[in-house]
Amino acid sequence: MTFVGWTIIAGVILILVILFLVALSKQYRKVGPNEVLIISGGRRRTVVDPDGTKRKIGYRMHIGGGTFVIPFLEKAEVFPLEVFTINIEIPDGLTAKGIELKAVGQAQVKVKGDDYSIRLAVEQFLGKGLEGMKEITRQILEGDMRGVLGSLTVEEIYQKRDDFAEKVAASSMKAFESMGLTILSFALKEISDSQGYIEALGKPHIARVKGEAEIAQAEADMEATIKAAQARKEGDVAKFQAESEIAKASRDYEIQRAGFQTDINQKRAVSDSSYDLERLKMNQQIKKEEYKVRLIEKEEAIKVEEKEVLRKEMELESTIKKAADAMKYQAQAETEAETFKLEARAKGKAEAIKQEGMAEAEAMAKKAESWSKYNQAAIYQMYIDVLPELAKAVSEPLSKVDKIIMVGNSADGASKVTGQVAQVLAQLPSVVEALSGIDIKEFLKALPKKQTSKNKTE
Repeated sequence: MTFVGWTIIAGVILILVILFLVALSKQYRKVGPNEVLIISGGRRRTVVDPDGTKRKIGYRMHIGGGTFVIPFLEKAEVFPLEVFTINIEIPDGLTAKGIELKAVGQAQVKVKGDDYSIRLAVEQFLGKGLEGMKEITRQILEGDMRGVLGSLTVEEIYQKRDDFAEKVAASSMKAFESMGLTILSFALKEISDSQGYIEALGKPHIARVKGEAEIAQAEADMEATIKAAQARKEGDVAKFQAESEIAKASRDYEIQRAGFQTDINQKRAVSDSSYDLERLKMNQQIKKEEYKVRLIEKEEAIKVEEKEVLRKEMELESTIKKAADAMKYQAQAETEAETFKLEARAKGKAEAIKQEGMAEAEAMAKKAESWSKYNQAAIYQMYIDVLPELAKAVSEPLSKVDKIIMVGNSADGASKVTGQVAQVLAQLPSVVEALSGIDIKEFLKALPKKQTSKNKTE
């Protein structure tokens, strides 16, 4: 067999399986909790009634939920278990005394919950539907209502409606139980007649009630009048007593007021005296405080003046000190300038002398040969003779200075000037030695030794 053939067979089998499952799912029947599923067909079952009688039935029941129904073998039908209302209206019911009444009642009926009652209801109402059950039960209740109406008078029915409803329910209960039903409640909603009998029954009562009401109203009016007069009397007495009490209270008030006023005047006088005394004390205290304030102000003014004087003194001192410092600096500058001029002048003259000496030394070098007859002592003597002239030439510029101002607290100002002159003169032997090669310092040191040896020789 080809692949296509196998595919067709598998598809057919799959379709059959699906159809079987769909059919099987449709056979699963479900009902609500207020319904019973009656499944008839299949094997017969044995049930036991409450009186012990066993009998076979060809159906099974399933209250609420769901169950499978075997196709082609079983049949499923739904039977309601819910409460249903029945309205009964009797337009021409006759009472025990032949009075024609119209009566309207209402009953609540349902199937009892035990299996036996359900089987009874199913066996009698299955296929009739809920409306069929209502019609049958309505007819039963209507017949029982007519029977109870015929056994009671209009007054009994009118005055004892609950008794009437209980008798109707009790009368119908046996027939309902034989059909698996029960009456949950029954009520007589309305009774009336076309001859005005029921209305006439109420008139004596209405008249009696009206009379009693009028009597009660008259008694109430009389009592109200008496009470009103008594109240007026008591009101007048209370008024006079109140006025008397008011007058007494007014008198007491005036007396107390006068006493209070006297106390007030006395306390006011004391208070005024105390006030004047306190005012005087306060004025004295104020004056003391004002005096203290003025004293403090004066002290502060003195402090301000002292600070101002101190400020002026410091300002004056600063001004004078600055002027003195300026003058001091000026004098010091002038002195240093003059000193610089003197030093420059002295150095200039020394340089001139130096140049002159160098010139003379050069001349003397030329005459060295002619001086060869002179001994070394004579040559030194010549240089020594020239030294006073050199010293004079160095110090001569200072002799022409009229005044020298010394600046500063040091006491060596004058010695500093003479020291500078001596420093210039001290450089002369070095200059001579540089020019002539003659060391005057060594000559002067050796001179005493030579004199000593000469003396010894002599």
